[in-house]
Amino acid sequence: MAPFIVRAESHDGGVVDLSIGSPVDPTPDLVREALASATDAHAYPQTAGTPALRQAIVDWYARRRGVTGLTERNVLPTIGSKELVALLPFLLDVGEGDTIVHPTAAYPTYAIGAAMVGADALASDDPAEWPATTKLVWLNSPGNPDGRVLGVDELRAAVARARELGAVIVNDECYAELGWDAPWDAEPIPSILDPRVIGDNRRNVLAIYSLSKQSNLAGYRAAFVAGCGGIVSGLLNVRKHAGLMLPAPLQAAMVAALRDDAHVDAQRERYRHRRQVLLPALQAAGFRIDHSEGGLYLWATEGVDAWESIGRLADLGIVAGPGHFYGEHFPQHVRFSLTATDERIAAAAERLRA
Repeated sequence: MAPFIVRAESHDGGVVDLSIGSPVDPTPDLVREALASATDAHAYPQTAGTPALRQAIVDWYARRRGVTGLTERNVLPTIGSKELVALLPFLLDVGEGDTIVHPTAAYPTYAIGAAMVGADALASDDPAEWPATTKLVWLNSPGNPDGRVLGVDELRAAVARARELGAVIVNDECYAELGWDAPWDAEPIPSILDPRVIGDNRRNVLAIYSLSKQSNLAGYRAAFVAGCGGIVSGLLNVRKHAGLMLPAPLQAAMVAALRDDAHVDAQRERYRHRRQVLLPALQAAGFRIDHSEGGLYLWATEGVDAWESIGRLADLGIVAGPGHFYGEHFPQHVRFSLTATDERIAAAAERLRA
């Protein structure tokens, strides 16, 4: 990407970087205040999370995700979600000869986690294709990069197939508060832990979530995993010995973030506005938007190789992500992030329309 970034930076109006999904809006004051008040952290933090944090996660799942019946045994804070994605195959003792399934359009860490343990990575969205060697299945809804949302029926079918194979199935749900197109503009995006998906049986089913997007806490590395109590207990035991614990002030900040819905609603509206500005401008410039019904990205193509699109965009001072970075199945797609300021999104839209 380096030469394209240089080209984009030479634009008279400055660069508009829509390539990385890193939040640009302020961390909520209530979270910063909670962090500041907890800085007398002289003791080691609890790997399992404080009782207040674990209860806040349980309450949040019931209130925002329609997931009931969780207890503190079913949840565990993590140091961001990416480390868990990369380390989970190791923590679950997946290895050579095993298969790890991930979406066809996927950010690279799913495959990196497989490579780290010598397992085979398979990009597949069709449960019928998952082989008998499958030990871990990754779903991602809403997806990165494509913004695809899996409904209850799709989640249920994926869980059923994973159970046939005896595999652990995990849904990466960190964009779940960002639903745009019907029906997700009016109803919550379903969790894999939703009773409509798994009934009351959480065995071998996990969901992971991050506060980076909904609360602008990317720099805090604040995330958690929930679901099967047996797996969560095993993860806790290994993480204790590995020193994988979230700092105590950050645990206090997470409690504040999870207990407040108003800042999440406000942030979602910021992203809604940016999407409403950028999406029609991309269409006016000749791009087709695929999926993108949820999440932080617009997944677009103009029917040519993505590098050709990236070059055209660079000449407009716009940086985006080529589909080649997200697997081999979408060489003509480009990912546009909504994580830029209102002013920069408006500048990109103006250039695209012109």
